[in-house]
Amino acid sequence: MATPAPASFASASLYIGDLRPDVNETLLFELFKQVGPVASIRICRDAITRRSLGYAYVNYHNVQDAERALDLFNFKDIKGKPCRIMWSQRDPALRKSHVGNIFIKNLHKSVDNKALYDTFASFGLILSCKVATDENGNSKGYAFVHYDGGEGANTAIEKVNGMLIAGKKVFVGPFLPRKERKSEASPKWTNIYIKHLDKSVTEEKLKELFSPFGTITSVVIMMDDKTNESKGFGFINFETHEQAQAAVEAMNEKEIEGKQLYVGRAQKKSEREHSLKDMFSKLQVERMSKYQGVNLYVKNLDDAIDDEKLRKDFAKFGGTITSAKVMRDDKGNSRGFGFVCFSTPEEATKAVTEMNGNMLGNKPIYVALAQRKDQRRAQLEIAHTQKASRGMQQGQPLPRQPMYGMFYPPGPTGRGAPAPFVYPGMMPNGRGRFVPPMANPGFVVPRGKPGRGGRGMPRGGGSNAYPIKYNPNVRNPTVAPPSGPSDLPVQAPKEMLGERLYPLISIILKSFNQEELTGKVTGMFLDSMGPEELIRLLADPESLHKKIAEALEVLDNYKKTQQDATKEVESK
Repeated sequence: MATPAPASFASASLYIGDLRPDVNETLLFELFKQVGPVASIRICRDAITRRSLGYAYVNYHNVQDAERALDLFNFKDIKGKPCRIMWSQRDPALRKSHVGNIFIKNLHKSVDNKALYDTFASFGLILSCKVATDENGNSKGYAFVHYDGGEGANTAIEKVNGMLIAGKKVFVGPFLPRKERKSEASPKWTNIYIKHLDKSVTEEKLKELFSPFGTITSVVIMMDDKTNESKGFGFINFETHEQAQAAVEAMNEKEIEGKQLYVGRAQKKSEREHSLKDMFSKLQVERMSKYQGVNLYVKNLDDAIDDEKLRKDFAKFGGTITSAKVMRDDKGNSRGFGFVCFSTPEEATKAVTEMNGNMLGNKPIYVALAQRKDQRRAQLEIAHTQKASRGMQQGQPLPRQPMYGMFYPPGPTGRGAPAPFVYPGMMPNGRGRFVPPMANPGFVVPRGKPGRGGRGMPRGGGSNAYPIKYNPNVRNPTVAPPSGPSDLPVQAPKEMLGERLYPLISIILKSFNQEELTGKVTGMFLDSMGPEELIRLLADPESLHKKIAEALEVLDNYKKTQQDATKEVESK
């Protein structure tokens, strides 16, 4: 008997979830056309990477075909993974109201979506049911079931809560959104974590030390599987939160067997990783702000220069030096560079002015404000690119660069199509290709056999040729180079500005390990900025760096919004 469709789902649209990333529209069409004519199929994909998000929508011409597909194909294996089908709910009000949504926990690992559906289907019409799984597809021990109304949910809670499913007693209750769970959840905890334990401390001794604070329900010291020796940390669980809190306050930093203990609330791995990440991020920001503008980088140091000599020479120009260090290798030999840190930016600036180029020992030293490695690399690459661009005036061709905004979805090997071969002056022809400005009589295109090239043209020939200016007085024509950013007219075409911006943006994104977003970020700049602002970015690497950081933040927020929406849909 087919599952009846509620009136609100009269659109004959089905949601197909839990799909493998390699499932495509053709495969779904071949499956779902078996029950009736399919109007359309859409696999939802990431807006940037175009990879499947693991769910799709199948639209039929009539509701009866959609009912049969739901009845026949729900939990069917597609490429070795059971899919999950439910009626597509276009109106998010039902999902957000959480009416009819229940939460089940303490599930046995063997209970899957189909077993869950079979257990709860007798209490009402199920819109969706899902067992939460980890990245390996293993059950996390809890699940969600969404009914079409509160009556079915209440009946399921009444009948199943406290009953055995696959040999385990389960809890069934109304689903609460995360915000409400946080507001209602008790901050009380009973489990504590102890580290820096001496290897001689046993579980019995640990229990004896902490028993004065209350009733201990369990105590464990983690042991090495190979040596069966203590790893130096363990856990104690008390009967009440007050007892656990008293133990933390009294025993933290107390010395036991010659070691100072750390005692604190036990945290989940994810919670601990999150807190450590936040702590390290704050430390990094503090360190950067503390040394910004006061730390100097000194290179080309003589091998005889040590920390004391470095400090003494820089102290001649006044100011308070907080630290001076020559960097050395594993054998203690000088690596030829070091750092000197002053107390104020004014003192550091004066030292740079006075000391840069001076003789220190037998070598002239280079002094500049210290930078992070990624910032220094990005600036060096930008300077190298600008230098190469200026070299075009001597007849050197531009390096091969892809045009901005061109996106190629990844193929079967994970690689996109090759980037077009673009040189200055080439313009888009509206069909995805770039051609030289043939209307300009001052430009000619050298001819040659494809893939070989000839005099005055790069290998590849034909469509990969670059514009050259004809000069009858020389044997080979010369390249017509682009002008620098400062020479661009205020009303320069955005295509020209995009060609100049693309390699600079690519270099900076490479330092963020996000070079694949170059086309996306360049397109964002061209859509949101005028020619004057784009020219300013070309001339000011620091402003360009800041704008790119802002663009990455926007893309990251968009991606998080998409992921949250996906999780919300899957949880139903």
